[in-house]
Amino acid sequence: MKSSYTPDISVVIPLYNEEESLVELFEWIKRVCDSEGLTAEVIMVDDGSTDRSWTVISSLAERYPEVKGISFRRNQGKSAALNAGFRAATGRVVITMDADLQDSPDEIPALYRMITQEGYDLVSGWKKKRYDPLSKTIPTKLFNYATRKMSGIRLHDFNCGLKAYRLEVVKHIEVYGELHRYIPVLAKSAGFTKIGEKTVIHRPRKYGSTKFGWERFINGFLDLVTLAFVSRFSKRPMHFFGLLGTLMFVFGFFAALYIGISKLYSLRQGVPAMLVADNPWFYISLTSMILGTLLFLAGFLAELIIRNNPRKFDASVIERTANLDQSKVNEFK
Repeated sequence: MKSSYTPDISVVIPLYNEEESLVELFEWIKRVCDSEGLTAEVIMVDDGSTDRSWTVISSLAERYPEVKGISFRRNQGKSAALNAGFRAATGRVVITMDADLQDSPDEIPALYRMITQEGYDLVSGWKKKRYDPLSKTIPTKLFNYATRKMSGIRLHDFNCGLKAYRLEVVKHIEVYGELHRYIPVLAKSAGFTKIGEKTVIHRPRKYGSTKFGWERFINGFLDLVTLAFVSRFSKRPMHFFGLLGTLMFVFGFFAALYIGISKLYSLRQGVPAMLVADNPWFYISLTSMILGTLLFLAGFLAELIIRNNPRKFDASVIERTANLDQSKVNEFK
């Protein structure tokens, strides 16, 4: 790889306990980029590994100036690792891939051309033929189907780790929680609508074992619900909470008003009537007004939070870096 102030490509690799594969992965990326005449930086984000992953990254960074390293103090999850890599990236095109060698670096040139020549904002890989067990592929298909219906983005594999982005895309989105599965949806919400897909090779895992368990499917469902809400109301939560709270309050108010008027009318006509406190609708209306008020206040507080705390990434989790400009480190602060 050639040295360049602004590389053609930034390869962002989030990893957790992948010491066996890092050297092989980097050499493969280097070989592909050299053969295509592409300048590249490889940003490896160590998500609090407990093995020798950071030692391997540091060794690569000493030998190759194009290798950049970021290490978290503790495990934060793939979303935080990607977000850190996105902030540090400087290449015209940013490509993400997993560190387990299941994503092939041979796909890099084609992904790069789809961004630079075909004008896509984002290109997502599609592992049409997978080597994962059914316990992983079936829930993934269900999530992909639900996400397509919710977002209107026609992708087969939203969670594929192999993706390519224009630099502007990764600088305008913030990935947190477990939302790395839905980055195309975040990109579309940020105004980047030219999203494409490319069939990519899925290789069997060569070293170690998967770091994800069954809980990721529960988290995936919850994140999908969150994203459905955030994509519509993240910038205007008052439109959701305020409207719902107002409707509930109005319903409760008019229900209580009707009960009160009915009671007064019965007394005026000398007709026996149920005590207001014995009427179950009185408590329903009272509860509705209380909940409506609370929802309205929730919307108001959410508006204040958005305006005063726009950043969700905690920079304190970064413990150390390798070969990274101090100016890039300062961007986290």
